[in-house]
Amino acid sequence: HIAASPIILIEGLLTLWYEPLRDLMDLKLFVDTDSDERLIRRIHRDMNKRGRSLESIIEQYKQTVKPMHEQFILPTKKYADLIIPEGAQNERALQIVREHLLGLLQKK
Repeated sequence: HIAASPIILIEGLLTLWYEPLRDLMDLKLFVDTDSDERLIRRIHRDMNKRGRSLESIIEQYKQTVKPMHEQFILPTKKYADLIIPEGAQNERALQIVREHLLGLLQKK
């Protein structure tokens, strides 16, 4: 049994891909992070937490990660109601989303 909730947050790379799920969403966000920043984060994570070599990370990025991002993730941007450039660094966008969510909670 899952309890009812006034707000359900769904997060993930392919969240906006599946149309039936999109149709259930009141507000759709796309966090648009610079490709260099995404690569730097991946290198840091994979080297420090997964023990991978820089060469293997870059090879995987070029062969799989970047093409798949361009084919599957980037096209879902068009379904977003709000595109947040610079991700969590964009304080103004986060404030707008926060205020919107608080407003929804107050209505319910």
